[in-house]
Amino acid sequence: MDIDDSTRDTALRRTAAGVAAVFLLAGVFGFVPGVTTHVGDITFAGHESGAELLGIFHVSVLHNLVHLAFGVVGLVLSRTKTGAGSFLVGGGALYFLLAVYGTVVDPHSAANVVPLDRADNWLHLGLAIGMVGLSIVLWQPPRTGPRAPRAGRRRAAG
Repeated sequence: MDIDDSTRDTALRRTAAGVAAVFLLAGVFGFVPGVTTHVGDITFAGHESGAELLGIFHVSVLHNLVHLAFGVVGLVLSRTKTGAGSFLVGGGALYFLLAVYGTVVDPHSAANVVPLDRADNWLHLGLAIGMVGLSIVLWQPPRTGPRAPRAGRRRAAG
């Protein structure tokens, strides 16, 4: 089944907005006791933070602020087809790099500022694959080169 461009564009923008909303929720929930365990042990940055979103993913104030900012950027970009596609591709690429970084950085070093651990690395890899995959399925980048004539129009002879 082939869907028309406007339906695909709407699906792309809505999907990007939905992904952005999930990041906003993650940022907010990172501060909510019950959703995040040990909120009283949260630090601004670094691997020492004892707070865990859903009891699984280590978070810090900086980590939550990054999720909030990423969500806001995603919502703004999702207002256009190109912005939505760029958010999914660019965000997927960033999360892939973050997953790689998380696997090479020592979890107990000062370089682990966000904080990252094995669960975060798998989540970031999944986000990268999911975001880029969604963009591949939904985004048709602008065409370059000559266009086919529209139905009902004739090319000028000559």
